[in-house]
Amino acid sequence: MALSTEESGRLVALLSGQDERVTTRWTEIVTSSLRGRLSQAELRRQVQDLHRAIVASGEQGTIDLSADSAAELRAALSELSRGRARQGFSATETTISVFALKDVVAELVQEAGGADALKDYVAFSKLVDEMGLFTFESFVRTRESLIADQAEQLLELSTPVVKLWEGVVAVPLVGTLDSARAQVVMERLLQTLVDTGSPYAIIDITGVPAVDTQVAQHILKTVVAARLMGADCIISGIRPQIAQTIVALGIEFGDIATKASLADALRHVLRLNGVETARRQPRRDI
Repeated sequence: MALSTEESGRLVALLSGQDERVTTRWTEIVTSSLRGRLSQAELRRQVQDLHRAIVASGEQGTIDLSADSAAELRAALSELSRGRARQGFSATETTISVFALKDVVAELVQEAGGADALKDYVAFSKLVDEMGLFTFESFVRTRESLIADQAEQLLELSTPVVKLWEGVVAVPLVGTLDSARAQVVMERLLQTLVDTGSPYAIIDITGVPAVDTQVAQHILKTVVAARLMGADCIISGIRPQIAQTIVALGIEFGDIATKASLADALRHVLRLNGVETARRQPRRDI
C-alpha cells in the first residue's frame, strides 16, 4: 500500500507539525499496553525513531514501504522488532506499538477536518496496517533465529566431551540421540581427539532412556569415525534392559568393547595402558 504524493504530503504535515504532541500521545498509548515492562525513556526513543522515519520517507514524495525511499522506515521497524524479540515481548505487544499510531492520526485528522479527512484516515490506516505486518514478520524471523541459536547451544551443552585420564576422553550422553545430535556428538568427539591426542574414547549411554536401531547406528558411526582418527572406543552404560533390547533387535557391536558402567570402562582402558586398578571392597561394620 503506497500513499499518493498528496496523501503523503498531508500525513507529513500532520505528523511534523506537532512533533512533541505526536510522540507524547503515541508513547502514552503504547505504555498502557506494555504494562511498565519497558522504560518510558526507551519507549519514547523508539517512537521518535519511527516518527522521524515516517516523516523522512514522506518528504521524498510518497510513502511506499517497499520502495528505496522507505529504507530508513523499514530499518526502524526491523530494529523495533529485533529489540522486542530479544527482550521477550510477544508479537502482539510489538505490533501494538505500531498500530497505536492509528489512534494518534485519528485525533489529528478529526481536528484538522476537511473534505478529505475520512479518505485520508483510511489511506493512513492502510499504511499503518502494512507497517504492522512488516513489524510482525520481522519479529517472527528474529524469534525463529533466536530459537535456532538456543537449540544449537543446548545441543552443544548436552553433548560435553570430558577428559577422564591422560589419553582418555568420555562423552556422557543423556536423553534421546537423534541425527542432529549424533552429528554434534561426532564432531565434538573427533575435535577433542585431535586437540588432546587421546587414543581412547568412552561413549557412555547410561543417560540414554532407550536404544533402538537408529540410536545404535548413530553410536556405531561415531565409533567408526573415531577409529579413523586412530582412537579406540568403549561403550559404557549397558544396563540389563538395554542389553535385552539390543539382543532382541539383533544389533551387533562387533569387536567394540562394552561395559556396564563408566567406571568399568575407565578401569578397562587403564588396564590396557598398564595401570593397576583395584575395586573398592565393600565396607564391613565391626
